[in-house]
Amino acid sequence: MIPISKPSLGRGEIEAVRRVLSSGYLVYGRKAKKFEEEFSRYIGTKFAVATNSGTSALHAAMAALGIGLGDEVITTPFSFIASASCILMQGAKLVFCDIDPKTYNIDPDRIEEKITKRTKAIIVVHLYGQPCDMGAITDIAKDNGLFVVEDACQAHGAEYRGKKVGSLGDIGCFSFYATKNMTTGEGGMITSNNAKVAEKARMLINQGQREKYLHEVLGYNYRITDIAAALGMIQLKRLDNFNERRKRNARFYDENLKGVEIPCVTPNVKHVYNQYTIRVKKRDGFIKHLEKNGIGYGIYYPIPIHKQAPFRGYDGAFPNAELASKEVVSIPVHPSLSKKDLKKIVKVVNSYG
Repeated sequence: MIPISKPSLGRGEIEAVRRVLSSGYLVYGRKAKKFEEEFSRYIGTKFAVATNSGTSALHAAMAALGIGLGDEVITTPFSFIASASCILMQGAKLVFCDIDPKTYNIDPDRIEEKITKRTKAIIVVHLYGQPCDMGAITDIAKDNGLFVVEDACQAHGAEYRGKKVGSLGDIGCFSFYATKNMTTGEGGMITSNNAKVAEKARMLINQGQREKYLHEVLGYNYRITDIAAALGMIQLKRLDNFNERRKRNARFYDENLKGVEIPCVTPNVKHVYNQYTIRVKKRDGFIKHLEKNGIGYGIYYPIPIHKQAPFRGYDGAFPNAELASKEVVSIPVHPSLSKKDLKKIVKVVNSYG
């Protein structure tokens, strides 16, 4: 079986973790601080705050921006559930906006009609590793006095007009889960150029304290460990190479796949292919064909967020998201794929039907 995802780990990662374990200092410390510094430098922001997951990064970002009861936040219904649950976790009202059917990202042309006097922020999701139309979105946000939160959990190193995602809005959020373009096993990061927002986020993820046992606000235990940070620093050094291999694999698919709708990449962006997502009309038969031939796959996402149980009150008309959920299939694109793997995947996909 060729897996849909596979972490790329080597001796550097193993040795980095071994050194932390040998030191006896395992929790948030010097390694985590160094990881934050290196990640903020890579993304191009002044500040970075490491967390224990992408979900906690999103929640802390909402809280750091002061999102709360009575506020409204606009986001996409076609993403992992954390992109929306972080809004409800703050007691705010969730407002869904449909997606562009080609890119699967939130459709800027539909955002303004969702804005009310209570709207405070837009959460954009750079889905599958392709940046949203940040020029249009930031213009809308500026005209309406809104925060822009970038959910970049699938887009490490992706760029919009030469700038890395996570540096384009008011605050960015990343995940380092094992399936991402770089991993710490579990982990996340908040990025921002706003000193006050970054300082608030740092307090929130550390039980609401800047000084030990002096708790200024209600906070959470969202800290990353030095074990995870040590792994992350090595992975960050390898990230550009990982992304180039993902792009190379995607180009091979672009040039050789037939009978399916391949990803649409918009101008002026660098897509980093956390997933290579195709569309097929008869998906059930197609995935059985993949299974029979030993090709791993993923469906991201089979149920739009507004159809999930915690969000039943938010049901509405989001036809592009609903259709995509019935047709999308992601095939392996990770850096560990060999030429032989790629050829087999193409042969299997092209032989369907």
